[in-house]
Amino acid sequence: MFNLDAIIRENVKRLKPYSSARDEFKGQADVWLDANENPFESGLNRYPDPLAIEVKKAIGKIKKIKPENIFLGNGSDEAIDLLYRAFCEPGKDKALIMPPTYGMYEVSASINDVEIFRVPLTEQFQIDLAVVKGFLNDKSIKLIFICSPNNPTGNLMSVETIKAIAMNFRGLVVVDEAYIDFAPNASLIPLLKQIPNLVILQTFSKAWGMAGIRLGMAFASIEIINILNKIKPPYNINTFTQKMALDQLTDEKAKDSSVTVILRERETLASKLGELPNVKKIYPSDANFILVEFIDPNTVYNSLVESGIIVRNRHSVVNGCLRITVGTPEENERLIEAL
Repeated sequence: MFNLDAIIRENVKRLKPYSSARDEFKGQADVWLDANENPFESGLNRYPDPLAIEVKKAIGKIKKIKPENIFLGNGSDEAIDLLYRAFCEPGKDKALIMPPTYGMYEVSASINDVEIFRVPLTEQFQIDLAVVKGFLNDKSIKLIFICSPNNPTGNLMSVETIKAIAMNFRGLVVVDEAYIDFAPNASLIPLLKQIPNLVILQTFSKAWGMAGIRLGMAFASIEIINILNKIKPPYNINTFTQKMALDQLTDEKAKDSSVTVILRERETLASKLGELPNVKKIYPSDANFILVEFIDPNTVYNSLVESGIIVRNRHSVVNGCLRITVGTPEENERLIEAL
């Protein structure tokens, strides 16, 4: 049913990508006169590897996937934008999202002049499969975005539901796993071998503690990854980012240790929030944040701001709710005291 060639934009098919000598050259060299760089060594006078191969190899070992199945972007947001650029004809094609969810899916759609269909999540914040099924035969829909664990609700989506959608859809199903390291379920990366129209997004910004280097990952078939590489900017991952990522990837235990602390603090924080009289409901979380319903969320939010504590006011998307990131034990204690 899925035919990748049928959903690629015609101009992208015809596109002759920008090619640097670094892309074309294979072998060893010690004199580089191809890219009009400053020849005097500073450690940063050379352009970075355009495909960040060493970083992909390191990620591949951890994720148990080949480097050719990995795309690296300037945050996951770059991968989201490129998916629209590659597969959605502006003013013609559409994408489907399931609110409340991550806002950049819609922002990127607007930037690329792609109409959005919205199928709200159920009261339990799960995918309404019966409603989604009604959209799967619409040939104008090229992308379906599923955030799991979902932002801002914090819960995992049903794997069986995701599989049912992907296997009955002509376009790409993009599963955003930014928070998967905090969840009890494993990543859906192993499903890529079974489901050719699946794209998995992950990031270094959460569990890896490297939001500042802006590095996002997309995992997909080699054919899909080749298309993203074809249309990305030539040197989209800078030298600093590649070096910092490689350094961090050699110490997976440090990442796992911080995740353990965050999970412990998540439970402690939820317990203490539950004792407060102005809290109406605490939603279960599989992420590094908690969605909390307050009696008067705007008053609580403004009071916290005055105390120098910033949380995310999600009242406009989930009635009465603030989204609270799990901080250090000291930060969490200060939040509880302020509340």
